[in-house]
Amino acid sequence: MGKLSEMPNIGKVVEEQLIKAGVDTPEKLIETGSEEAWIKLKAIDPSSCLMKLYGLEGAVRGIKKKDLPQDVKDKLKEFYSNYK
Repeated sequence: MGKLSEMPNIGKVVEEQLIKAGVDTPEKLIETGSEEAWIKLKAIDPSSCLMKLYGLEGAVRGIKKKDLPQDVKDKLKEFYSNYK
């Protein structure tokens, strides 16, 4: 599939963090899922925020985070709030 940074919402910094967390390919990110990948990133970068979680979900779906359906955003926001 290519490099993580070729996925929507994944820049070089997040790509490096994902690789460090053991999520080193787009296929692995899709398999891991946004929530689990975000937990791994949170362990590396405690400042990982809700927007990063949205970005990961968008990458998994192949869309920009701004295009996520509202119900998906609501579910992710609940997950994020409960994780804190």
